[in-house]
Amino acid sequence: MQSLVADLERSLGAGGLVSGETAAEQAFSPWTRLGKPMAIARPRSTDEVAQVLRTAGKAGVPVVPWGGRTGLVDGAHAEGAIALSLERMAAIEEIDPIGSTMTVQAGCVLEKACEAADAAGLFLPLDLGARGSATVGGVVSTNAGGNRVIRYGMTRDMILGLEVVLADGTVIPAMNRLIKNNTGYDLKQLFIGSEGTLGVVTRAVFRLRAKPASQSTAFLAVDGFAALPKLLRRVDSELGGALSAFEVMWPAFYELVTTEPAAGRSILPPGHDFYVLVESLGADPQADGERFEEVLAGVLEDGLAADAVVAKSQGERDRMWALRDDVRQTARNGPTVVFDISLPIPQMEAYLDEVRQALTGRWPRAELTVFGHLGDGNLHLIAGVGDSKARHEIEDIVYGPLKARGGSVSAEHGIGLQKLAYLPASRSAAELALMRTLKSTLDPRGILNPGKVVG
Repeated sequence: MQSLVADLERSLGAGGLVSGETAAEQAFSPWTRLGKPMAIARPRSTDEVAQVLRTAGKAGVPVVPWGGRTGLVDGAHAEGAIALSLERMAAIEEIDPIGSTMTVQAGCVLEKACEAADAAGLFLPLDLGARGSATVGGVVSTNAGGNRVIRYGMTRDMILGLEVVLADGTVIPAMNRLIKNNTGYDLKQLFIGSEGTLGVVTRAVFRLRAKPASQSTAFLAVDGFAALPKLLRRVDSELGGALSAFEVMWPAFYELVTTEPAAGRSILPPGHDFYVLVESLGADPQADGERFEEVLAGVLEDGLAADAVVAKSQGERDRMWALRDDVRQTARNGPTVVFDISLPIPQMEAYLDEVRQALTGRWPRAELTVFGHLGDGNLHLIAGVGDSKARHEIEDIVYGPLKARGGSVSAEHGIGLQKLAYLPASRSAAELALMRTLKSTLDPRGILNPGKVVG
């Protein structure tokens, strides 16, 4: 192993490899277990990434790609492995205003990529709570979703091309910039969402959109779950496709983010069944704003919402989103287990009732906090039972009912290590066998992020 470290130090140059106690100190994240890597490789180019993989492969040492280290499923756990950080490959290489594309290196922080698109008069619609730390490589490898999936889709819907390095160091330069390109297999889709188990993403081509000229945001109170899907379909239809976010907070979550020590304050009075953040993006600030308020007036008049507040400034809009993003509050009452699931909207109410009853039946003082994107079927559940050793029991309760209801154990966070045992609840035996075939074909030595996704 000392020989491997020495070889990597020579090939990566000054600052290219962190080892020893320094590596152990950097292997920390409040969100996920990173383990103790043998060393942290910090390449500056695709060629150096390829060299790391070739060198590690010859030594039979696993390599675990690291992005912003804000994942929630232990997908970057690198115990005894070489952690591969692309933090020094963070350049925005090109923005093409005619073709509406952005070429960016995988180590670029998502927020910086979005800001660069905005400065060029264009729009990268990928947005999530970890925008300030998540990297392009991380969001591609996990197929991140976020707040605007209902309109723009997941990460894979925004990617035109990728550059990927395979386990043996082969570089796949699939940097397509065309929207239409039906020339055989769409190879990039193999790597989007594969969590670094099939190859290491080093560069990406994003499809950009026209920069919205208007942004209308409102906070609604809704009574009764039955009103939620009706409200969603109503605003989506009457806004003519401009709806970009439909975020729902259950009352326990709303209480947490609007009471001390949280910084947020109530926008609408407590006591309602649900609180909904609705947002639309458009091209005409005056007309879009008027239309947005007309739609809300209609849903209030028809009883689909009990109350509503429309943001009149960017500050008010930020205040609404700050409540939705203040997920840290869910951990303030003790240890919790965080879940990211999806299922058909008509199944949600019964599913949550089943989970809540099972939790309180086992632990009478159990707490279940729920919020989610809902419009795309994605719910986040945070369960606390007062017992830090109860994770497996809680997972059985949360994941158990999903298969019969056509749900998924992972909507957007990935599989990593934490959900590996539960993947058969969402994928058939034939699908899992094909995944393993792909893994063994592209990574026959099993050095790329071993143990994740397919084991």
